[in-house]
Amino acid sequence: MSGVPIVVVHGGAGAWRGFSLEEFKVATRALEEAVRSGLEASRAGDCVDMVVEAVARLEDSGVFNAGLGSVLDYSGNLTMDAGIMASDGRAGGVAAVSYPRNPIKLARIVMEKTPHVIIAGPWADELARKLKLEAHPGPSGRALDRWRKLKIEPNASPWIKLRVETARALGYDTVGAVASDGKGCLAAGVSTGGVALKLPGRVGDSPIPGAGFYATPTIAVAATGIGETIILSMASLRLADYYEKTGDVEKAATMLVEEHTRRWGQGTIGVIIVTGKAEVTARYNTEAMPWAYARLGEKPIVGGLPNIVE
Repeated sequence: MSGVPIVVVHGGAGAWRGFSLEEFKVATRALEEAVRSGLEASRAGDCVDMVVEAVARLEDSGVFNAGLGSVLDYSGNLTMDAGIMASDGRAGGVAAVSYPRNPIKLARIVMEKTPHVIIAGPWADELARKLKLEAHPGPSGRALDRWRKLKIEPNASPWIKLRVETARALGYDTVGAVASDGKGCLAAGVSTGGVALKLPGRVGDSPIPGAGFYATPTIAVAATGIGETIILSMASLRLADYYEKTGDVEKAATMLVEEHTRRWGQGTIGVIIVTGKAEVTARYNTEAMPWAYARLGEKPIVGGLPNIVE
């Protein structure tokens, strides 16, 4: 099956509390649609096209904390991060951007059209404008309502230092995709609105190769969870190294998540993986991490939902 295109996506590792059954159904449909979009892109494109289309579909869904569904920082600003990497070693990321509807598309431009790896803030936004990428319409009503409610919570203070418990309480997640085009090309990409009530200017793991995502000729990884812990552990790179050493993707994924849990505690990370051998797996230490995958010609399979849904 290694010659068949594969797409794996996730909707964020976290508590997923406060969501109704109907909202989970909407999220599940969005994941399935993202998988289908990525697989459709394989017909005329490569692994990078597959990842960009899958992530862009998740950004456009408005269901997840990315793209149209992005949360707001403490001051009410919408700033997003995204990154992408291909198995040939190319990578690109954007940090703290507000202009593009689809930050993943801007990250691809950084990877393919510039000599840089990460471009940030208003300069990245200006690049998106010059290249006529579609503009973000602004915060959703849901994001604004959430921001107003969180602002009046007694413990909803800005992050002065890394506080894992604060991150768990306020919410965190990304969307991500990994893909194999069946011809030796692997890619990984992620996108996020960051942490609700984050300090203005905060950048998470999503634009950083080796942290939020990583790809080699043998494995592609996308991570999700508390960005600060993922950066400090360089989780995606570490998982890729474990796979190179063990040759066992299930063992490598388990090693990474167990190690991360020992260092940072439960509720901090999730990963999705595809290998050059067409192996697919996912691991997380959170209450849930909705994810889905399929090979070309197959129906998407969804997992990682909380017990109330499964």
